[in-house]
Amino acid sequence: ESAMFDVALRRLVDPALFRMARVLAAARFSANALTITGAAIGLGAAFFITQAHYSAALACIVLNRLFDGLDGAIARINGPTDFGGYLDSLCDFLFYVSVPVAFGIISTDNQMPALALVASFTLTAVSFLGYAAIAARRNDDDGAHGPKAFIYSTGLMESGETIAFFLLFCLFPAFFPTLALIFAALCILTVAQRVAFAAKSFS
Repeated sequence: ESAMFDVALRRLVDPALFRMARVLAAARFSANALTITGAAIGLGAAFFITQAHYSAALACIVLNRLFDGLDGAIARINGPTDFGGYLDSLCDFLFYVSVPVAFGIISTDNQMPALALVASFTLTAVSFLGYAAIAARRNDDDGAHGPKAFIYSTGLMESGETIAFFLLFCLFPAFFPTLALIFAALCILTVAQRVAFAAKSFS
C-alpha cells in the first residue's frame, strides 16, 4: 500500500518527543491539557492568517504539531484514555479546518479554493473515521502507525503531508488558491484510495 512519510517521520522524532514528554509527565502535565493548549495555538495560527501575519502563523503551526506529538507521548507514559484519543482527534480536525477557513476570510480570491479544501477534508475525515469504526469492530490493525486511539487507514495525504501544505500556504500566501486546489485534489485521491482499501479489507 501507499508508504507515506508519516511513519518514517515518527521514527525520526519520537525519541526526542519521548525525552521531552518524560519531563512534562514528571511535572504532572496531562496529555489532555497539552491537547487543548495545542488546539488553542492552532487557532492562533488561523487568527494570524486572517491578519496576514504569516510568519507568526507558521510558528503556531509548528508549535501545534509539537504539542500534538507531546500529548500522544505523555498519554503513552501515563496510560492512554479513550476520551484523550477522542479529544485529540477532535482538536486535530478543528485545527485542520481553521487554516483554510482563515485563508478564505482574508481574501475573496481564496474563498472557493478554501471551500473546496474544507469539503475535501470532510470526505477524508469520513473515509478515515468510517474505516476506523469498522476496523475496530473487526479488530483489524497492522500496527504501522504505532499505538493510536483509532485504527489508521494509510492514505496519500496524512498529517505530515497536511502540515507540509499548511507551511507552504504561509510561506507563499499569494499561491494559496493553486496550492489549495492541488491539496483538495490529492485529498480526493486519498478518499478513492481508502475506498478501494476498505473494499479489499471488508469484502
